[in-house]
Amino acid sequence: MKLLLITAIKEFENDVKNILVKSGAKSFTYNEVNGFKNETNRIVTDSWFATSYSETESLLFTVFVLEEHTAQIIEKITKFNNEQESLSNIHIALVALEQQF
Repeated sequence: MKLLLITAIKEFENDVKNILVKSGAKSFTYNEVNGFKNETNRIVTDSWFATSYSETESLLFTVFVLEEHTAQIIEKITKFNNEQESLSNIHIALVALEQQF
């Protein structure tokens, strides 16, 4: 069993759900979160609001999945990201579980 943590902008909600369902995930949870991006390396005066950070309405998916389904999920997310014209991507972290209750 693996734990996947997936973050994506709100606009990608249905895409992430479709990837998970079509890749064998039996269940998952998700919550709305505020994404934060530190843009201090960008010139602050280039922005109308002159701030060095930005926040985005995002989603955090928590997915417990059998190990054999993880490669397919990662592959589909990678393909999705490669086909995007936007600057935003779906991000995924894979965590091995030592114990599960």
